[in-house]
Amino acid sequence: MSLPGQHMRTDTHHTPSFTLTSEKTTEMKIFQSLLLSLLATASLTGCIREEEYANSPQGNFEALWTLMDEHYCYFTYKNVDWNEVRQRYQPLITGDMSYDGLFEVLGNMLAELKDGHVNLYSASNTARYWDWYLDYPRNYDEALIEQYLGRDYRISGGLKYTILEDNIGYISYTSFSDGIGEGNIDEALSYLAVCNGLIIDVRNNGGGNLTYASRLAARFTNEKVLTGYIMHKTGPGHDDFSEPEPIYLEPSNSIRWQKPVAVLTNRHSYSATNDFVNSMNCMPMVTLIGDRTGGGSGLPFSSELPNGWSVRFSASPHLDAQGNHTEGGIDPDVKVDMDSEDEARGLDTIIETARQVLKTGTPSAV
Repeated sequence: MSLPGQHMRTDTHHTPSFTLTSEKTTEMKIFQSLLLSLLATASLTGCIREEEYANSPQGNFEALWTLMDEHYCYFTYKNVDWNEVRQRYQPLITGDMSYDGLFEVLGNMLAELKDGHVNLYSASNTARYWDWYLDYPRNYDEALIEQYLGRDYRISGGLKYTILEDNIGYISYTSFSDGIGEGNIDEALSYLAVCNGLIIDVRNNGGGNLTYASRLAARFTNEKVLTGYIMHKTGPGHDDFSEPEPIYLEPSNSIRWQKPVAVLTNRHSYSATNDFVNSMNCMPMVTLIGDRTGGGSGLPFSSELPNGWSVRFSASPHLDAQGNHTEGGIDPDVKVDMDSEDEARGLDTIIETARQVLKTGTPSAV
Protein backbone atom coordinates (compact mmCIF):
# COMPACT_ATOMS: atom_id res chain seq x y z
CA MET A 1 0.00 0.00 0.00
CA SER A 2 1.59 3.25 -1.07
CA LEU A 3 1.46 6.63 0.62
CA PRO A 4 -0.98 9.38 -0.36
CA GLY A 5 0.37 12.10 -2.62
CA GLN A 6 0.08 15.83 -2.09
CA HIS A 7 0.03 18.61 -4.70
CA MET A 8 0.87 22.31 -4.36
CA ARG A 9 -2.04 24.77 -4.19
CA THR A 10 -2.58 26.95 -7.24
CA ASP A 11 -4.83 29.88 -8.10
CA THR A 12 -7.74 29.27 -10.45
CA HIS A 13 -9.18 30.73 -13.64
CA HIS A 14 -12.91 30.01 -13.58
CA THR A 15 -14.68 28.27 -16.44
CA PRO A 16 -18.19 26.79 -16.41
CA SER A 17 -17.06 23.19 -15.95
CA PHE A 18 -13.48 23.05 -14.79
CA THR A 19 -10.43 25.10 -13.91
CA LEU A 20 -7.05 25.27 -15.63
CA THR A 21 -3.91 26.22 -13.72
CA SER A 22 -0.28 26.58 -14.74
CA GLU A 23 1.91 26.75 -11.63
CA LYS A 24 4.36 23.91 -11.06
CA THR A 25 3.84 21.29 -8.38
CA THR A 26 6.49 20.43 -5.82
CA GLU A 27 6.66 16.68 -6.15
CA MET A 28 9.20 16.43 -3.33
CA LYS A 29 6.31 17.04 -0.92
CA ILE A 30 4.25 14.11 -2.19
CA PHE A 31 5.14 11.71 0.60
CA GLN A 32 6.37 14.15 3.26
CA SER A 33 3.83 13.68 6.06
CA LEU A 34 3.23 9.95 5.86
CA LEU A 35 6.80 9.01 4.97
CA LEU A 36 7.97 10.34 8.32
CA SER A 37 5.35 8.22 10.06
CA LEU A 38 6.29 5.12 8.10
CA LEU A 39 9.98 5.55 8.91
CA ALA A 40 9.14 5.96 12.58
CA THR A 41 7.06 2.79 12.47
CA ALA A 42 9.80 0.93 10.61
CA SER A 43 12.30 1.75 13.32
CA LEU A 44 10.12 -0.16 15.76
CA THR A 45 8.82 -2.97 13.59
CA GLY A 46 11.68 -4.74 11.86
CA CYS A 47 11.57 -8.45 11.11
CA ILE A 48 11.60 -10.84 14.04
CA ARG A 49 15.06 -12.40 14.19
CA GLU A 50 15.16 -16.16 14.34
CA GLU A 51 17.41 -16.20 17.38
CA GLU A 52 14.78 -14.36 19.44
CA TYR A 53 12.23 -17.15 19.10
CA ALA A 54 12.70 -20.82 18.26
CA ASN A 55 11.46 -22.05 14.91
CA SER A 56 8.92 -24.30 16.59
CA PRO A 57 5.12 -24.12 16.87
CA GLN A 58 5.41 -22.46 20.29
CA GLY A 59 8.20 -20.14 19.16
CA ASN A 60 6.26 -18.97 16.12
CA PHE A 61 3.15 -18.48 18.23
CA GLU A 62 5.05 -16.35 20.74
CA ALA A 63 6.75 -14.37 17.98
CA LEU A 64 3.45 -13.54 16.30
CA TRP A 65 1.58 -12.72 19.49
CA THR A 66 4.37 -10.43 20.72
CA LEU A 67 4.81 -8.72 17.35
CA MET A 68 1.12 -7.82 17.27
CA ASP A 69 1.05 -6.94 20.98
CA GLU A 70 3.81 -4.35 20.56
CA HIS A 71 3.04 -2.93 17.12
CA TYR A 72 -0.60 -3.40 16.10
CA CYS A 73 -2.41 -0.08 16.36
CA TYR A 74 -6.12 -0.81 16.97
CA PHE A 75 -6.34 -2.85 20.17
CA THR A 76 -7.94 -0.02 22.17
CA TYR A 77 -10.15 1.23 19.33
CA LYS A 78 -11.51 -2.29 18.74
CA ASN A 79 -11.65 -3.15 22.45
CA VAL A 80 -9.62 -6.33 21.95
CA ASP A 81 -8.19 -7.99 25.06
CA TRP A 82 -5.05 -9.44 23.47
CA ASN A 83 -3.95 -11.15 26.67
CA GLU A 84 -7.28 -12.98 26.83
CA VAL A 85 -6.85 -14.00 23.19
CA ARG A 86 -3.44 -15.46 24.05
CA GLN A 87 -4.91 -17.47 26.90
CA ARG A 88 -7.46 -19.05 24.56
CA TYR A 89 -5.14 -19.86 21.67
CA GLN A 90 -1.88 -20.84 23.41
CA PRO A 91 -3.24 -24.20 24.67
CA LEU A 92 -4.00 -25.13 21.03
CA ILE A 93 -0.28 -25.13 20.23
CA THR A 94 1.46 -28.52 20.47
CA GLY A 95 5.04 -29.45 19.72
CA ASP A 96 4.16 -32.00 17.04
CA MET A 97 1.42 -30.08 15.23
CA SER A 98 1.63 -29.81 11.44
CA TYR A 99 2.40 -26.63 9.55
CA ASP A 100 -1.19 -26.56 8.30
CA GLY A 101 -2.47 -26.93 11.85
CA LEU A 102 -0.22 -24.15 13.12
CA PHE A 103 -1.24 -21.90 10.22
CA GLU A 104 -4.91 -22.42 11.03
CA VAL A 105 -4.48 -21.57 14.72
CA LEU A 106 -2.39 -18.46 14.03
CA GLY A 107 -4.77 -17.31 11.30
CA ASN A 108 -7.77 -17.73 13.59
CA MET A 109 -5.99 -15.79 16.33
CA LEU A 110 -5.36 -12.89 13.94
CA ALA A 111 -9.00 -12.98 12.83
CA GLU A 112 -9.92 -11.91 16.38
CA LEU A 113 -8.74 -8.44 15.32
CA LYS A 114 -11.44 -8.22 12.61
CA ASP A 115 -9.05 -6.35 10.34
CA GLY A 116 -8.77 -6.84 6.59
CA HIS A 117 -5.25 -5.43 6.69
CA VAL A 118 -4.06 -8.26 8.96
CA ASN A 119 -2.81 -11.23 6.96
CA LEU A 120 -0.55 -14.24 7.48
CA TYR A 121 1.24 -15.61 4.40
CA SER A 122 2.79 -19.05 4.02
CA ALA A 123 4.08 -20.60 0.80
CA SER A 124 0.73 -22.32 0.27
CA ASN A 125 -1.94 -20.18 1.91
CA THR A 126 -3.04 -16.74 3.10
CA ALA A 127 -4.99 -16.14 6.29
CA ARG A 128 -7.38 -13.23 5.84
CA TYR A 129 -10.45 -11.71 7.46
CA TRP A 130 -13.23 -10.95 5.00
CA ASP A 131 -16.30 -10.59 7.22
CA TRP A 132 -15.82 -6.81 7.18
CA TYR A 133 -17.69 -6.87 3.86
CA LEU A 134 -19.20 -10.37 3.54
CA ASP A 135 -21.70 -9.64 6.34
CA TYR A 136 -23.13 -6.65 4.40
CA PRO A 137 -25.29 -6.27 1.27
CA ARG A 138 -23.23 -6.50 -1.91
CA ASN A 139 -24.79 -3.38 -3.43
CA TYR A 140 -23.04 -3.93 -6.74
CA ASP A 141 -23.85 -5.68 -10.00
CA GLU A 142 -21.10 -5.67 -12.61
CA ALA A 143 -23.56 -6.52 -15.39
CA LEU A 144 -25.58 -3.41 -14.59
CA ILE A 145 -22.43 -1.28 -14.61
CA GLU A 146 -21.70 -2.53 -18.13
CA GLN A 147 -25.19 -1.47 -19.19
CA TYR A 148 -24.73 2.06 -17.83
CA LEU A 149 -21.32 2.39 -19.47
CA GLY A 150 -22.70 1.19 -22.79
CA ARG A 151 -20.65 -0.04 -25.73
CA ASP A 152 -18.88 3.23 -26.49
CA TYR A 153 -17.48 4.11 -23.06
CA ARG A 154 -14.00 5.57 -22.89
CA ILE A 155 -10.98 4.37 -20.90
CA SER A 156 -8.19 6.53 -19.44
CA GLY A 157 -5.84 4.48 -17.29
CA GLY A 158 -7.97 2.82 -14.62
CA LEU A 159 -10.97 5.08 -15.33
CA LYS A 160 -13.94 3.95 -17.40
CA TYR A 161 -16.32 6.79 -18.19
CA THR A 162 -19.29 7.90 -20.24
CA ILE A 163 -22.04 10.53 -20.41
CA LEU A 164 -25.46 9.26 -19.36
CA GLU A 165 -28.54 10.33 -21.30
CA ASP A 166 -29.50 12.99 -18.72
CA ASN A 167 -26.12 14.69 -19.21
CA ILE A 168 -24.64 13.29 -16.01
CA GLY A 169 -21.04 12.12 -16.25
CA TYR A 170 -20.25 8.65 -14.95
CA ILE A 171 -16.81 7.32 -13.93
CA SER A 172 -16.24 3.75 -12.77
CA TYR A 173 -12.94 3.12 -10.94
CA THR A 174 -12.75 -0.45 -9.67
CA SER A 175 -9.19 -0.63 -8.32
CA PHE A 176 -6.67 1.93 -7.15
CA SER A 177 -4.06 -0.62 -8.23
CA ASP A 178 -4.95 0.37 -11.81
CA GLY A 179 -2.81 3.41 -12.48
CA ILE A 180 -4.05 6.87 -13.43
CA GLY A 181 -1.69 9.59 -14.58
CA GLU A 182 -2.43 13.30 -14.60
CA GLY A 183 -3.03 13.06 -18.35
CA ASN A 184 -5.60 10.30 -17.84
CA ILE A 185 -7.61 12.48 -15.47
CA ASP A 186 -7.29 15.49 -17.79
CA GLU A 187 -8.72 13.44 -20.66
CA ALA A 188 -11.65 12.19 -18.59
CA LEU A 189 -12.59 15.54 -17.06
CA SER A 190 -12.22 17.35 -20.38
CA TYR A 191 -14.57 14.89 -22.06
CA LEU A 192 -17.09 15.14 -19.21
CA ALA A 193 -16.87 18.95 -18.94
CA VAL A 194 -20.22 19.41 -20.71
CA CYS A 195 -22.03 17.44 -17.98
CA ASN A 196 -24.17 19.03 -15.28
CA GLY A 197 -22.85 16.71 -12.59
CA LEU A 198 -20.51 13.79 -12.09
CA ILE A 199 -20.85 10.32 -10.56
CA ILE A 200 -17.65 8.62 -9.35
CA ASP A 201 -18.39 4.97 -8.66
CA VAL A 202 -15.83 3.33 -6.34
CA ARG A 203 -18.03 0.47 -5.20
CA ASN A 204 -16.15 -2.82 -5.04
CA ASN A 205 -12.85 -0.92 -5.24
CA GLY A 206 -10.78 -2.80 -2.67
CA GLY A 207 -7.97 -0.23 -2.66
CA GLY A 208 -4.45 -0.15 -4.01
CA ASN A 209 -2.12 2.81 -4.45
CA LEU A 210 -2.86 5.78 -2.20
CA THR A 211 -1.04 8.09 -4.60
CA TYR A 212 -3.74 7.48 -7.21
CA ALA A 213 -6.45 8.12 -4.62
CA SER A 214 -4.95 11.50 -3.70
CA ARG A 215 -4.23 12.35 -7.34
CA LEU A 216 -7.89 11.94 -8.23
CA ALA A 217 -9.23 13.68 -5.12
CA ALA A 218 -6.99 16.68 -5.82
CA ARG A 219 -9.15 17.49 -8.87
CA PHE A 220 -12.11 18.40 -6.66
CA THR A 221 -10.75 21.16 -4.45
CA ASN A 222 -9.54 24.68 -5.21
CA GLU A 223 -7.70 25.14 -1.94
CA LYS A 224 -5.49 23.23 0.44
CA VAL A 225 -7.74 21.13 2.66
CA LEU A 226 -7.14 19.23 5.88
CA THR A 227 -8.33 15.65 5.23
CA GLY A 228 -7.21 13.98 8.44
CA TYR A 229 -4.38 12.95 10.72
CA ILE A 230 -1.98 10.04 11.10
CA MET A 231 -0.28 8.66 14.21
CA HIS A 232 2.53 6.14 14.58
CA LYS A 233 3.61 3.83 17.37
CA THR A 234 6.24 5.24 19.70
CA GLY A 235 6.54 2.29 22.09
CA PRO A 236 5.29 -1.23 22.82
CA GLY A 237 2.22 -0.17 24.81
CA HIS A 238 -1.15 -0.44 23.10
CA ASP A 239 -1.66 3.32 23.47
CA ASP A 240 1.90 4.47 22.76
CA PHE A 241 1.33 6.82 19.82
CA SER A 242 2.77 10.06 18.53
CA GLU A 243 0.66 13.20 18.48
CA PRO A 244 -1.66 13.25 15.45
CA GLU A 245 0.14 14.67 12.42
CA PRO A 246 -2.10 16.56 9.96
CA ILE A 247 -2.56 15.35 6.39
CA TYR A 248 -3.37 17.99 3.79
CA LEU A 249 -4.57 17.61 0.23
CA GLU A 250 -3.31 20.24 -2.21
CA PRO A 251 -5.38 21.05 -5.31
CA SER A 252 -4.10 19.81 -8.64
CA ASN A 253 -2.32 22.28 -10.90
CA SER A 254 -4.37 21.03 -13.85
CA ILE A 255 -8.08 20.61 -14.64
CA ARG A 256 -10.28 20.82 -11.57
CA TRP A 257 -13.97 19.94 -11.50
CA GLN A 258 -16.35 22.67 -10.27
CA LYS A 259 -19.80 21.06 -10.40
CA PRO A 260 -21.73 18.71 -8.06
CA VAL A 261 -20.28 15.23 -7.53
CA ALA A 262 -21.77 12.01 -6.19
CA VAL A 263 -19.36 9.35 -4.90
CA LEU A 264 -20.89 5.86 -4.80
CA THR A 265 -19.72 3.49 -2.06
CA ASN A 266 -20.41 0.03 -0.73
CA ARG A 267 -18.88 -2.05 2.03
CA HIS A 268 -16.22 -3.33 -0.38
CA SER A 269 -14.84 0.22 -0.80
CA TYR A 270 -11.73 -0.44 1.28
CA SER A 271 -8.22 0.71 2.17
CA ALA A 272 -7.01 3.31 -0.37
CA THR A 273 -10.64 3.70 -1.47
CA ASN A 274 -11.60 4.50 2.11
CA ASP A 275 -8.90 7.18 2.06
CA PHE A 276 -10.25 8.58 -1.23
CA VAL A 277 -13.80 8.71 0.17
CA ASN A 278 -12.52 10.39 3.32
CA SER A 279 -10.82 13.09 1.21
CA MET A 280 -13.87 13.58 -1.00
CA ASN A 281 -16.02 13.86 2.11
CA CYS A 282 -14.14 17.09 2.87
CA MET A 283 -15.34 18.72 -0.38
CA PRO A 284 -18.54 20.81 -0.09
CA MET A 285 -19.92 19.88 -3.53
CA VAL A 286 -19.56 16.11 -2.93
CA THR A 287 -22.36 13.79 -1.75
CA LEU A 288 -21.56 10.24 -0.61
CA ILE A 289 -24.27 7.79 -1.69
CA GLY A 290 -24.69 4.07 -1.05
CA ASP A 291 -23.50 2.01 1.91
CA ARG A 292 -20.88 2.53 4.59
CA THR A 293 -17.35 1.97 3.28
CA GLY A 294 -15.31 -1.01 4.46
CA GLY A 295 -12.72 1.02 6.35
CA GLY A 296 -9.17 -0.28 6.40
CA SER A 297 -7.55 3.05 7.20
CA GLY A 298 -4.54 1.72 9.10
CA LEU A 299 -1.26 2.03 7.22
CA PRO A 300 -0.04 -1.58 6.84
CA PHE A 301 3.43 -2.83 7.69
CA SER A 302 5.00 -6.27 7.17
CA SER A 303 7.30 -8.50 9.21
CA GLU A 304 8.35 -12.16 9.36
CA LEU A 305 8.10 -15.10 11.74
CA PRO A 306 11.00 -17.49 12.52
CA ASN A 307 9.67 -20.09 10.05
CA GLY A 308 9.65 -17.55 7.20
CA TRP A 309 5.92 -16.84 7.15
CA SER A 310 5.11 -13.19 6.50
CA VAL A 311 2.62 -11.19 8.50
CA ARG A 312 1.03 -7.87 7.53
CA PHE A 313 -0.79 -5.69 10.04
CA SER A 314 -2.13 -2.20 10.61
CA ALA A 315 0.65 -0.13 12.17
CA SER A 316 -0.35 3.55 11.90
CA PRO A 317 -3.94 4.70 12.48
CA HIS A 318 -5.51 7.27 10.17
CA LEU A 319 -8.09 9.72 11.52
CA ASP A 320 -10.52 11.98 9.68
CA ALA A 321 -10.42 15.79 9.79
CA GLN A 322 -12.46 15.75 13.03
CA GLY A 323 -10.01 13.35 14.67
CA ASN A 324 -12.26 10.29 14.42
CA HIS A 325 -11.06 6.83 13.39
CA THR A 326 -12.04 5.79 9.85
CA GLU A 327 -10.93 2.17 10.36
CA GLY A 328 -14.55 1.03 10.73
CA GLY A 329 -15.70 2.80 7.56
CA ILE A 330 -17.29 6.08 6.50
CA ASP A 331 -21.05 6.57 6.48
CA PRO A 332 -22.67 7.95 3.31
CA ASP A 333 -24.69 11.15 3.23
CA VAL A 334 -27.49 9.24 1.51
CA LYS A 335 -27.85 5.62 2.67
CA VAL A 336 -29.37 3.42 -0.02
CA ASP A 337 -29.15 -0.28 -0.89
CA MET A 338 -29.72 -1.98 -4.21
CA ASP A 339 -33.37 -2.91 -4.77
CA SER A 340 -34.13 -6.30 -6.32
CA GLU A 341 -37.08 -4.93 -8.27
CA ASP A 342 -34.87 -2.21 -9.76
CA GLU A 343 -32.26 -4.81 -10.68
CA ALA A 344 -34.89 -6.91 -12.44
CA ARG A 345 -35.74 -3.83 -14.53
CA GLY A 346 -32.07 -3.26 -15.36
CA LEU A 347 -31.66 -0.35 -12.95
CA ASP A 348 -28.93 0.25 -10.38
CA THR A 349 -30.73 1.81 -7.40
CA ILE A 350 -27.61 3.57 -6.15
CA ILE A 351 -26.74 5.08 -9.54
CA GLU A 352 -30.35 6.19 -10.02
CA THR A 353 -30.34 7.81 -6.58
CA ALA A 354 -27.14 9.65 -7.45
CA ARG A 355 -28.63 10.92 -10.72
CA GLN A 356 -31.63 12.25 -8.84
CA VAL A 357 -29.50 13.92 -6.19
CA LEU A 358 -27.33 15.60 -8.81
CA LYS A 359 -30.37 16.90 -10.68
CA THR A 360 -32.57 17.96 -7.78
CA GLY A 361 -30.35 18.05 -4.69
CA THR A 362 -32.52 15.45 -2.96
CA PRO A 363 -33.07 11.68 -3.29
CA SER A 364 -36.76 12.00 -2.35
CA ALA A 365 -37.98 11.67 -5.92
CA VAL A 366 -36.24 8.34 -6.53
